[in-house]
Amino acid sequence: MIRGLQPGISTMDGWGLSMFTNDELTEIHLATLDVLQNYGVGVYCDEAMDIFESSGAYVDREKKHVRIPPHLVEDAIRSAPSTILMAGRTPKYDVTLQGGRIGYTCFGAGVMVVDPFTGEHRESNKIDVGHTALVCDAMDNVDIYSSAVVARDIERATDLNEAEAFLSNTLKHCHHIDLTGGEGAKKFFEMAAAIVGGKDELRRRPLVSALVCPTSPLELHTHTAEIIIECAKAGIPVNVLSMAMSGASAPVTIAGTLVTHNAEVLSGIVLAQLTAKGAPVIYGSSTTTFDLTYATAPVGAPELGMISAGVVALARKYMLPSYVAGT
Repeated sequence: MIRGLQPGISTMDGWGLSMFTNDELTEIHLATLDVLQNYGVGVYCDEAMDIFESSGAYVDREKKHVRIPPHLVEDAIRSAPSTILMAGRTPKYDVTLQGGRIGYTCFGAGVMVVDPFTGEHRESNKIDVGHTALVCDAMDNVDIYSSAVVARDIERATDLNEAEAFLSNTLKHCHHIDLTGGEGAKKFFEMAAAIVGGKDELRRRPLVSALVCPTSPLELHTHTAEIIIECAKAGIPVNVLSMAMSGASAPVTIAGTLVTHNAEVLSGIVLAQLTAKGAPVIYGSSTTTFDLTYATAPVGAPELGMISAGVVALARKYMLPSYVAGT
């Protein structure tokens, strides 16, 4: 029996989880606009407040509070690029973030390790940072290196010492998730520029990127805002990643959690676009549930996967590259 081709039909290769219909995602988006316009976000950075105010947001400097009109949010979503190059040291290791393409990175930033040579459970150090980068460099299924552990043996400029360790041990794109502020971000970019041949070349082929976390619920603290601004100025991709907890720093329902999560991430994306229109941004999530028994945020919980499915759906609705955590 001959079964002919079926042109024009939708298919799914593999398995997926659809948490919400497109209409429900629209409702989450509209609720987010309502939160940002009528409640707003706490902003604890003078330069960020200047940027918001000069662009038409409502800024209360005494309360350090910003309310963002819907048109600024939707303009920012439109101006943010849908495709981002995460360049490697050589084109062989380039990763393109877009649409339904999937890539993998290591998790971070751990503060303890099991010593691979002695079996001792101890605090991580700068040598461990370099070793984790070396391991990821050798693993074909790890596309991007994220700073996996913290150099707890370093007392000053920890973030830059970590950068020295991982930049020296991998040819893959390096995603710094432990920057300590705007000045650290600028020096980190200088390190990367020295490797690729200057700031213009770094803008063309960003060897590095950064991750920041809004403080749930609904706050952009000083260092978070500074890093977003410096990344936008330099053309470096920044991953704005919420770590809300359902039932603790966010509503207990998944839809409610996604509203506050969305507001936090979009507030950072708006700041990036107001700083430099077209700045590369990533819609990030490590949002999960709150474990009432142990008072922890379990990253391996089923709810994290459910929330992540909703996050990815929102990011695809906005045509933004996304990053979701897991184990």
